[in-house]
Amino acid sequence: MEPGTLFYDTATDQVGEYRDRSGPYAMLRPVGGGKEWQADPAALRPATDRERLSAGVRAANDRSTWGVPPGPDDLSRPPRPVPGCAACAQLGDRREAALVTFDHSAATDANVLLRQHQRAEHQP
Repeated sequence: MEPGTLFYDTATDQVGEYRDRSGPYAMLRPVGGGKEWQADPAALRPATDRERLSAGVRAANDRSTWGVPPGPDDLSRPPRPVPGCAACAQLGDRREAALVTFDHSAATDANVLLRQHQRAEHQP
């Protein structure tokens, strides 16, 4: 199984993107992102073209409904500080310090503040 491959989980009736293995289970996540779930590899089969298309349309509709734009504002990845911006650098350092101490809540807070700053100061 290759990461990124779409499978149909017959146990949950969902199409998921294969991420990795966790013990005896395959880890899948919804197309377009979301909470991963464990699946029995025996209950998986490759998704059909129709299932892949349906899952992609559902993800696009979810982005549209919830106002999450595709592209550079990808919330599945941490924001990158803008080079030369002191405020971005400070928030990036704050995030890294939180990650070093395994304070994921503070790291998430820093990511939120960095995104807010970038939207206010760096978008045209």
